[in-house]
Amino acid sequence: MVEPQQGNAAAGAIGSCADVGSIEHDLEWLYSRGARRQPACAIAVRDIRVRCSAKVSSARPTLSIVVPLYNSAETLARLLEELAAIPIEGGLEIVLVNDGSRDATEAMAMRLIQNVAVPVTFLSLSRNFGEHNAVLAGLRASTGEFVVTMDDDLQNPPSEVPKLLDAARTQQRDVIYSVFEGKKHSPWRNFGSRLTNLFADWSIDKPRGLYLSSFRCISRFVADEVSKSVNPYPYIDALIFQVTQNVGVVQVRHDARAAGESGYTLRALLRLWMSMLINSSIMPLRIATLAGIGMSVLGFMLFIAVLINHFVRQEPLGWGSLMAGLLIFSGTQLLLLGVVGEYIGRIYLRVSGKPQSIVRSRRSTGGGAA
Repeated sequence: MVEPQQGNAAAGAIGSCADVGSIEHDLEWLYSRGARRQPACAIAVRDIRVRCSAKVSSARPTLSIVVPLYNSAETLARLLEELAAIPIEGGLEIVLVNDGSRDATEAMAMRLIQNVAVPVTFLSLSRNFGEHNAVLAGLRASTGEFVVTMDDDLQNPPSEVPKLLDAARTQQRDVIYSVFEGKKHSPWRNFGSRLTNLFADWSIDKPRGLYLSSFRCISRFVADEVSKSVNPYPYIDALIFQVTQNVGVVQVRHDARAAGESGYTLRALLRLWMSMLINSSIMPLRIATLAGIGMSVLGFMLFIAVLINHFVRQEPLGWGSLMAGLLIFSGTQLLLLGVVGEYIGRIYLRVSGKPQSIVRSRRSTGGGAA
């Protein structure tokens, strides 16, 4: 429970409204630690809301573009140049999130953002937390009425961003997903994407057949709701569909990778599937239950067959039947224990406070470059 003096100190840290993009997230941090139950905190929070509401609305651009970066030194200069050139009525801001890059991404970003003609916020995470964690950190730092999330490899062309924004407005959708005219990924990457979408069809509450893409446009309402998640293993699309089903699609171009190699490895794919299946669905538990029932039925049928052979055909009971039974029942128990153990382990990590992401540093520019 947050003590009153702790609540006042935390509230005072955001009381100046110098960082309007993270006000709501910081307030949620206070609430999650009992701020609502502390009178002093409640008064401070009320004062902050009154004092900052006008500043937040007046400072809010039409569009925020959130880009997670990982070893992006080769593409960053071109990426920023093309993003800054997007014509958006009402203005745009760029939010870059360095997700523990091992190359010169951070140093290059700190130099390049000084010469960008639009406001840029650069977040540097303390280590590599994963794409979805980085995107959520970016959503919390964003202030736009709409937020577009995209990759850093320029396969999502910045020139296609207005299509997503226009579709969100004209269709009055909370979320717009991109559908590619033709994907320029490797066969392995395309196979992994199709398999991921197949799993998502039955594991999360999404419209069946909808193609999930990281190139999406999200309303401010959905962005704020999704960014409240403190799960250390988030899956953004599952969080979106917990908030809204009002989604649409728009067709966009897909370009070849500008430089470097994809980080879409088997390990990353397995991690994504685990986040989708374990943290966003109870489907694995249901499958494990059905598997346990099936194996138990099979074991019972084998037991009946052994008894028939013994009493009708006078076949002696041997080690084969004993070992078969042990393997069936032991395998079923291990399967169920493994799935339940995975859930318990992740519940423990969440309860114990494993962070979703940690921002090491933050740098913002006003976009005053010539």
